[in-house]
Order: sequence, then structure tokens, then C-alpha cells
Amino acid sequence: MRLARLLRAAALFLTLAAVAQELSKPETERRWHGRVAGVPYDFRFPTPKRFRDAYWNPDDQRIFTDRVVGIGWAINFAQLLPRLQEGYRRLAERS
Repeated sequence: MRLARLLRAAALFLTLAAVAQELSKPETERRWHGRVAGVPYDFRFPTPKRFRDAYWNPDDQRIFTDRVVGIGWAINFAQLLPRLQEGYRRLAERS
């Protein structure tokens, strides 16, 4: 319970910090996406391309990509699944 409350508080703090960061910029320079304390945020309207790039992008080597909407990271399943399969294969070979 304490960990869950701590995580919710951290998410709220990061969200408020990201909004404050954008509002501190002149209106013409606000992009509503970027990083706060190293954590990515994106408050723009989502697009199919951004969803695809975040959750299924074989051309991006990262497993954790920037989230499409909100604060945090997404999982690039195009990279995760082959790595899990390889790990499972290696474990099976040892048996």
C-alpha cells in the first residue's frame, strides 16, 4: 500500500512539474512533450503513428520508448518479444 501511494504521488508530482515546465515557456514555445527529471511526458493528442512507434517499432532498438500520452514509458513489443523468445530458447538449451 505504501509503495502504491508513493508511486501515485510521484506520478502526480511529475505531471504537475511537466505542466509547470510547459506553462513557464512563452506560449509560442510550448510543445507539450519533453522530459521532466529524466522522465518523458507527452500531453499532445495521440496519433496512430505515435502509437505504432511507441508500441510496435522494429526499427527502434529500445524496449522502453516514450509513452504516447501522459508520463512515463511504453513497451516496444517488437523488441521485447524476440528478446524474451531468445531468453527462453537459451534457458531451454541448458535443460
